[in-house]
Amino acid sequence: MESLARRKPFFTPLLFRKIHKWVGLILGLQFVLWTISGAVMALLDMEKVGGHAAAPSAASSSAWPATLAPPPLPGPVDGLLLRRVVNRPVYEVTDRSGVRLLDAQTGQQVTVDRTLAEQVARSAYHVSAPLKQVTRLEKANLEARDHAGPMWRLDFADADNSSSYVSAVTARPLVTRSDTWRTWDFVWMLHNMDYVNRKSFNHPLIIFVAFGTLWLSLTGFYLLFKSFRRREFRWVLGPWRPEAR
Repeated sequence: MESLARRKPFFTPLLFRKIHKWVGLILGLQFVLWTISGAVMALLDMEKVGGHAAAPSAASSSAWPATLAPPPLPGPVDGLLLRRVVNRPVYEVTDRSGVRLLDAQTGQQVTVDRTLAEQVARSAYHVSAPLKQVTRLEKANLEARDHAGPMWRLDFADADNSSSYVSAVTARPLVTRSDTWRTWDFVWMLHNMDYVNRKSFNHPLIIFVAFGTLWLSLTGFYLLFKSFRRREFRWVLGPWRPEAR
């Protein structure tokens, strides 16, 4: 019984100090990453980071050809849109089977191949650089993660290694990326700690780090007060005198 009475408590200031030290080291590394990534994002040219918005077609204000044919529709549709792909009038038809393009003059289905994708990218983003590579993606990669469906990626040999993405279904320009944006996206990943999707602040890892930071602050205050002695506050409280009996 005497040995149990003399047993020291498990959660001692020394244990808290050890845990606080290692948790502080781990979270401190993340604080350094937050500082560096925030500084890099602030220094990057935001116009280059944002890329180039798709420009309206130069022929968008011109009259439609007089030879437009009615779209061949074998059944009910959910949507029908007359639009231009580069300078070519097309019908964008949406039905239960999906979305397809029909030539508005011949009624033939339009296939979005690599040649048409290049024409769309050059027209939309005013790209004149040589084409390095064309890749068809069945699903979006990280650079085009905000878009769905199959798409074409067109890599151009310009100063910023631009890549333009064009939908392989609707022939719409989706987005263009550059080395400046890729640098920003990498430090953005470090900043919000979303190492998978790179777009959310509401994920378990950052919530865990937030609670870890709160715990670090509370234990820091605890250890701060435990590290002081009454005699160190003598200049404020005055000399301590025991009560007379």
